[in-house]
Amino acid sequence: MKIIKRLLGLDKVEENIKVAEQMLAEAEAKQKLAEEATSAAQEREELSKLTPKDRATRKKEPWVGVLNTHVNQDNVRNGFFELDWNDLFVLKLRQEGYGEDGDKDEEVVDRWFRELCANVVVDGDYGGPIQTGSIDIQSVKKNN
Repeated sequence: MKIIKRLLGLDKVEENIKVAEQMLAEAEAKQKLAEEATSAAQEREELSKLTPKDRATRKKEPWVGVLNTHVNQDNVRNGFFELDWNDLFVLKLRQEGYGEDGDKDEEVVDRWFRELCANVVVDGDYGGPIQTGSIDIQSVKKNN
């Protein structure tokens, strides 16, 4: 059979077919890689156009952020933070025990934020009057 293929030149045809099939497979693999790279670049471009909240939501990650800080101009001790969050953040808070059945998302986030602020106060040792010490007036008078 090999002799007949050689005489007719079919062995060369078969070899050329194998080479062509290999080249086609390599071209298909390169095209697949190019398509994957294009898709990844398009995904990165789309993500770059999204807000941080939308980006996190698309990636299925919990997200919360401070949109603004409002301070009362007449009394700087009064003010509030304007927060925004995604549903995944509220779900995480509920899983961590901040929410009860029937609670609105705002209540769950508020409960968490109040605890966060309290922890900042405790961790920062801002929980009471600052002890600055005292001056011994009697010794100051004696030295004069």
